[in-house]
Amino acid sequence: MTDYIHFFDTTLRDGQQTAGVNFTLNDKKIIANALDKLGIDFIEGGWPGANPVDDDFFSSGSEYHHSKLVAFGMTRRSGRSPDNDPGLQDLVNADGSVACIVGKSWAYHVDYALEIPRDENIMMIDSSIDYIAKQGKDVFFDAEHFFDGYKDDKDYAISVIKAAYEAGARFVVLCDTNGGCLPHEIYKITKDVANIIPGDYLGIHTHNDTDNAVANTIAAVEAGVRHVQGTINGLGERCGNANILSLLGNLILKMGYKSQVKKENLTQLRTLSLLLDERLNRQPNAQQAFVGSSAFAHKGGLHVSAINKNSKTYEHIDPALVGNARDILVSGQSGQANIKSVLEEFNIKIDDKKTINEILYIVKRRESEGYSYEGAKASLELLIRNHLGNIPNFFSLERFKVHDERRRNVKGEFTIESHAIVTIAIDDNEFHELSFGNGPVNALDGAFRKVLEPHFDHIKDIQLVEFKVRIIPASRHDSGTDAVTRVVIEFQDKKGHLWSSVGVSTNIIDASATALRDGYIYAIGILKK
Repeated sequence: MTDYIHFFDTTLRDGQQTAGVNFTLNDKKIIANALDKLGIDFIEGGWPGANPVDDDFFSSGSEYHHSKLVAFGMTRRSGRSPDNDPGLQDLVNADGSVACIVGKSWAYHVDYALEIPRDENIMMIDSSIDYIAKQGKDVFFDAEHFFDGYKDDKDYAISVIKAAYEAGARFVVLCDTNGGCLPHEIYKITKDVANIIPGDYLGIHTHNDTDNAVANTIAAVEAGVRHVQGTINGLGERCGNANILSLLGNLILKMGYKSQVKKENLTQLRTLSLLLDERLNRQPNAQQAFVGSSAFAHKGGLHVSAINKNSKTYEHIDPALVGNARDILVSGQSGQANIKSVLEEFNIKIDDKKTINEILYIVKRRESEGYSYEGAKASLELLIRNHLGNIPNFFSLERFKVHDERRRNVKGEFTIESHAIVTIAIDDNEFHELSFGNGPVNALDGAFRKVLEPHFDHIKDIQLVEFKVRIIPASRHDSGTDAVTRVVIEFQDKKGHLWSSVGVSTNIIDASATALRDGYIYAIGILKK
């Protein structure tokens, strides 16, 4: 048996079955091109004939340099011959050199879902694979519900996959369709199957309903399979599929398997993860293994101290191997090592232990007031530089007033009108501006911009891309009436630079004004450099 793994991505097909996910044709093309660039062996593009987007994708004539395009479908229907089955014809006519067909391997489904004789189900699988193979395409067979079928009626489940293998299936894929199996079950059953069908012809497709999809896939590989299926970020129906990014990291980096995906290409994993979330307009999972923004984030002082001496103490791999980076967080749990690391990150040179302890004290005090700098490093850098006195006072927010009014328009419909007035001091001169907006923060931001843009030209190239509000639990305070609001605002300029600032107050507008102020001062005084 070889140590070569074939990676099969089904994001564009099985991943699209996620609630709320509907890929456009452009989405599919962009994601497929990224997978091809990574070097994935097979890209399952969808189900030809199922919907117009999949039809257009398979007729778009896209060319891939590394990957083979796979069309998905099902076996011929009962009572039809292969050459008279519309579904099989769609597979044969679709772009791409590979067809993947799904068939029942659980006798219970044959009896109660298909309601056909069990032998007929096997004949449908055999003839469908044989027909497609004779049209010049490689055929993969997804044995749906195989593990449940094996546990219910081992002999029938085995007879199904043997028929698929003998009919010419390049890979017989064992599917944990309900996602209910555990790694020890997957290993034992797959090991049994590998004594019947060579592992080089076996695949594994797992779902994540017990949070074991990646572990189950690895167990199957250890039992002999050499074809693994998954989706980017674990996208998929119900709880999702095996996360192919984690599989790549574990099987190639940890276990040393060879693949068409080169080790040096794994630096694309984080970018690929973010690309999918961007296409779906989703918030990335910060704690996702390998590629999440917190995957190599260190907060505890003891951890950071050790990391600064040797990264292996608290990192299982070099984050750069998967396109990620180390992130040292500063919080109430921080020690001197955290402060030293962020000072280095901010290119601030301080060796004085007294000053470092002062900064640490300030950060911890501010956190006790409700601030959090883990996701707002722009405000953290400003806090440190203000304490050190090495950042000018570019402007100061002297006063602001925000007014919201709910009233009827000429059509008799209720509308909300917001306007804000700010007074900002620049070089000992005060400037007053009024701005309307579709909400109080939008109006406040508009007033900020009206004052700042004439003095700091690049402000006009900045946009607000994220606005997060959190109420700090009242248990942190003396009573339930003095809970405070934390606002985090994320900014972006036309060059793609991202930074975040934080504001805290008992008043949400005041917290927003503080975050806006910090965000614009950072842009003027630090980012501009």
